[in-house]
Amino acid sequence: MRQIFLDTETTGLDHKLGHRIIEIGGVEMRNRRLTKRHFHHYLNPERDIDAGALAIHGIDLEFLQDKPRFAEVAEEFLDFVRGAELIIHNAPFDTGFLNAELALLDMAPIETICHAVRDSLRMAKDLHPGKRNSLDALCERYGIDDSKRTLHGALLDAELLAEVYLAMTRGQESLIMEIDPDKSGPWETAISTPLSGAARQARPVLRATDRELAEHQRLLSAIRKESGGKCLWLADEAGA
Repeated sequence: MRQIFLDTETTGLDHKLGHRIIEIGGVEMRNRRLTKRHFHHYLNPERDIDAGALAIHGIDLEFLQDKPRFAEVAEEFLDFVRGAELIIHNAPFDTGFLNAELALLDMAPIETICHAVRDSLRMAKDLHPGKRNSLDALCERYGIDDSKRTLHGALLDAELLAEVYLAMTRGQESLIMEIDPDKSGPWETAISTPLSGAARQARPVLRATDRELAEHQRLLSAIRKESGGKCLWLADEAGA
């Protein structure tokens, strides 16, 4: 599985008002391992930057004057993301801006270039209903060091998002199949034969921490409340 964790910074909040992308950052992951391959560009938006946006990312127009336009990096960007699953925190925001930029160049929407687009904010809300699910909040929840994130930056945020995603999806890999990265093709995941009993026993067992167990119990309570006590597997667990 090839995945790209992506983030953008913009001149404002709404591409429909003519706001543009000023930074794109993305990191590549294959088979749940970062490959050290990344895409990163600052972009000249050819327009002013809203004061509110400047306060968030700290990127001013003077810094961007000698940077390339989106049109100059569009093909490189599309080559980087083509065929991959894009994972973006609050994906509708970023894809809206990306598609607006592509439309100016008469290019197809990003969803037609990539294998799929997944919204990690939606994932986080499903996992942690009723809680703050910003990238900062998720880094704190999962014990990920984001101390370098004094301002928003596309590449750093993409790297942090990759760590958050791994934490959110921990344990979702197949229990009977092992990924073989040496045999995988450009866009494919090669699956080997099931592990033997001896191989399973040789693998380390990672016990849940007290914090993770408490978080699990809070999630169960939220599910129980949302379902009105009608979740069958929770009922079975209570009766066990």
